[in-house]
Amino acid sequence: MKIEQDQKVKALRPEDRWEIARMQSPLLEGDEELEPEGDLVVEEGLEETKMPRPRKTRRVMGRPNSSYFKPAGVRMMDLLEVALAMPEFEAIRLIDFEGLSQVEAGTKMHISQSTLSRILTSGRKKIADALITGKAIKIEK
Repeated sequence: MKIEQDQKVKALRPEDRWEIARMQSPLLEGDEELEPEGDLVVEEGLEETKMPRPRKTRRVMGRPNSSYFKPAGVRMMDLLEVALAMPEFEAIRLIDFEGLSQVEAGTKMHISQSTLSRILTSGRKKIADALITGKAIKIEK
């Protein structure tokens, strides 16, 4: 019976095993409750947060000749703008302008193909939004 119960505990995720162990051994008066490894504990009154992974640097080789595009005949103060990040600009330049595949473009930018795909989708969506709704496009550096 004890062996079967131990085997069930080993089959659980580490977080679940931690919770079971904490429930089975009650704290004695004056003991502190410890957190499982990997969790970030912050001061009382603040929410518990986990730090995101640091963002990888992306290689950008092509610089735009202009950093702002707007519809003709519309004053700047009457326009809304869409901000296109430099990695989005570079992904669109490599794939749509130079005709590279996503794998080749990802290699040139030092990022994975799936990351490049997300960046490309975001950039294309912003450009389509600007063209359809008549917004200005600002390329951020």
